[in-house]
Amino acid sequence: MKKADPARPRGTFRHGDLRNALIRAGLSMARAGGPDAVVLREATRQAGVAPNAAYRHFTSQAALLDAVRSACISRLAAAIEQEMARHKPGRNPRLYARRSLCAVGMGYLGFALREPGMFRTAFSVPPAIETPNQANTASMGLNPYQLLSLALDRMQQAGLLREKDREGAEFLAWSSVHGLALLALEGPLLSMPRATVLALGQRLVNMVERGLS
Repeated sequence: MKKADPARPRGTFRHGDLRNALIRAGLSMARAGGPDAVVLREATRQAGVAPNAAYRHFTSQAALLDAVRSACISRLAAAIEQEMARHKPGRNPRLYARRSLCAVGMGYLGFALREPGMFRTAFSVPPAIETPNQANTASMGLNPYQLLSLALDRMQQAGLLREKDREGAEFLAWSSVHGLALLALEGPLLSMPRATVLALGQRLVNMVERGLS
């Protein structure tokens, strides 16, 4: 049997971007099991490198989880943007503003139902809500909070949201949809069909929009 040449690099490692390979492995683990499933040693195994190699990029498990969380936030933002892109400005700025706000809520809820592991991971390491998300590769480069702010700004510009009611409106809208998502993922709505949850979500975002305007 031919002996392996110790001078040759490991055959399992064929890429030159270990950091992104570890994040991709972390995303896979997050999708399957949420934040608790993101394990640095397992990420190195999936990337095909020795555990010590990861420490050049992530000094701890918490560091990897934070990077994976940022990537999950980016996926969530992209889902919201995709929902928002379904609606064009047109000639009715009020209708466009209403649809933009509802699109943020439905994009958020839809992602939570499709990707519960990533959704939980996205909020497992609380960042500053207004901190730019460097991992966001969606077209606008905004995080979910900033996309919500954009929709609320459109509401105000269209005359649907008074200036005195604009401050803090993000938290009112966000907490409503986030609460429904958690009820569906790990609460009494866990066994409810996804279509029913989405229908409730549509009613909820319509209520939020009417309540703010």
